[in-house]
Amino acid sequence: MIIQIVEDDRALSDGIVLALKEPDLEFLQNMTVRSAKESFQKKCPKLIILDVNLPDGSGYDYLKWVRMSSQIPVLVLTANDMEMDEVMGLTLGADDYMAKPFSLAVLRARIQALLRRVRNQNTYVYEEDGFLFDFVSLIFTWNGQAVSLSINEQRLLRLFVENRGRVLTRNTLIDRLWSDGGEYVDENALSVTVNRLRNKLEDKKSSVSYIRTIYGQGYMWKKEDKSCSDKEP
Repeated sequence: MIIQIVEDDRALSDGIVLALKEPDLEFLQNMTVRSAKESFQKKCPKLIILDVNLPDGSGYDYLKWVRMSSQIPVLVLTANDMEMDEVMGLTLGADDYMAKPFSLAVLRARIQALLRRVRNQNTYVYEEDGFLFDFVSLIFTWNGQAVSLSINEQRLLRLFVENRGRVLTRNTLIDRLWSDGGEYVDENALSVTVNRLRNKLEDKKSSVSYIRTIYGQGYMWKKEDKSCSDKEP
């Protein structure tokens, strides 16, 4: 379980680590927005403790950036104790807010509450060959680089990796992806979604693909060397 602390006061950051330290917790300590983004993409933390006033920008900007791809818990720490500052943080997606100075004991209690929520979630993380797909935090990376996926692409990807090695028919995929739509969906919509997802997860410089077309049946998530297989139509 990784906790990211974005705080430019190193002594305070170290104090938070000591207050929260447990055997199953790992900490990322960042002092700038830039380093925080780099750590987030490489390590995929499960919870963020975020200062607002940072040397290279506002913590609120980082919060907005995180919320573009993830709903992981964020607790905001700031010396700005005006009501409007708290409203701003919560409006942008923070889960909790504490004004400095604060009690480390109270901070620990609030973080434990957020961690219980994370641990109780039905998590599903898939890692293979540089892929990291976190379907709870909605973090999708390939070799450390973020991959932007639409909602249907996320659903399709989860179906593939949860059923890797199995053929999923086109009818099954259409039913699972659009069953709540209440209207007829042309099969071309599935083809377009599959191709878009494949393009986002396929290295054009290599011959390796993971989304494999099984002719006359459907699709399968299985590593395939396309240089040794027939070309797809």
